[in-house]
Amino acid sequence: MFDEIEFEKIKRLPKYVFAAVDELKMAERRAGEDVIDFSMGNPDGPTPRHIIEKLVESVQKPKTHGYSVSKGIYKLRLAICGWYREKYGVELDADTEVVASMGSKEGYVNLVQAITNPGDVAMVPDPCYPIHSQAFILAGGNVHRFRLVLNRDFTPDKDAFFRNIETAMRESSPKPKYLVVNFPNNPTTATVDLDFYEKLVALAREERFYIISDIAYAEITYDGYKAPSILQVPGAKDVAIESYTLSKTYNMAGWRVGFLVGNPRLVGALTRIKSWLDYGMFTPIQVASTIALNGDQSCVEEIRKNYRRRRDVLLQSFANAGWSIDKPKASMFAWARIPEPFREAGSLEFSKILLKEAKMAVSPGIGFGPYGDGYVRIALIENEERIRQAARNVKRFLRASSV
Repeated sequence: MFDEIEFEKIKRLPKYVFAAVDELKMAERRAGEDVIDFSMGNPDGPTPRHIIEKLVESVQKPKTHGYSVSKGIYKLRLAICGWYREKYGVELDADTEVVASMGSKEGYVNLVQAITNPGDVAMVPDPCYPIHSQAFILAGGNVHRFRLVLNRDFTPDKDAFFRNIETAMRESSPKPKYLVVNFPNNPTTATVDLDFYEKLVALAREERFYIISDIAYAEITYDGYKAPSILQVPGAKDVAIESYTLSKTYNMAGWRVGFLVGNPRLVGALTRIKSWLDYGMFTPIQVASTIALNGDQSCVEEIRKNYRRRRDVLLQSFANAGWSIDKPKASMFAWARIPEPFREAGSLEFSKILLKEAKMAVSPGIGFGPYGDGYVRIALIENEERIRQAARNVKRFLRASSV
């Protein structure tokens, strides 16, 4: 009798493309196959010992087991301010410009829920991390996608990027209110320098739109590249909010710790909606996160070196196998163009073939948007020996397919 009741928001969500690969992966494993899994950006390393020890110490104190603070305990917000000051030279107000969240994804979705009116338009480059676009759909808004055109060095084509924004501002009705940017980018690994943000902030001030910047992979960088923060640009706080997560930097993915900082109006909107929705993270997790941000950062360098070694092994071994992949300057991913013989099949079918024939799981580019379909994303979450084994499997597969 309830079949006629429609759930319009859910109907607007696309089918989850990654589910098809996940189902096939589980079927292969149930059949006893050794699947080498590069599909999910889930860090495989341990959380640094000093962070765990602080969690254990804090959890043994009875007073830490009550309700916490939705926006984050004050010491954690101070630690976030200190991290931004040390890394970027950016000063933040712990009361009005910082809010902690249960992972950056939760913070981002709640922010979008708080600031989106029905019909509002957000500009989102494509390909993108899926929630960057779908959060606006869930909030009753609309998304103006535009192609993220990249140069050979995985930097955005600036002329194309800003031309697409200007076109959207001129032609979209209603006029877009928000732009989402994510550099280093997931999935493409694209990177920018500070001058990119300088031009972006100037345009946002001129055209009157807000920028939501996601820098989840800012600490996973290689070969001398250092990822900037948009908040380093003078006046950026007038138009921008930035999200970050401890998941990748400190191998704390399951802890669900993130934060958003910047524009006081946007931070205030997120703080207010969170006050209705949650009581904050478990206090011992927040205390340990304070130590992560304030403590010895040599663990971050070790994590970064580990990903760089895996990247180098992946590129060399796969090139020897006959699959050439361009070198990323940042993130824990490689954005790999589908080998020529399989490009017409598309990324989803190629991912299925790769899983079946080479026992290697990857994320199909189509899952990140229509413009990602010529690629697959490979996460650097297997050790060097497993990467070499995957390359051997790929080599046999490519040879057999060319016969």
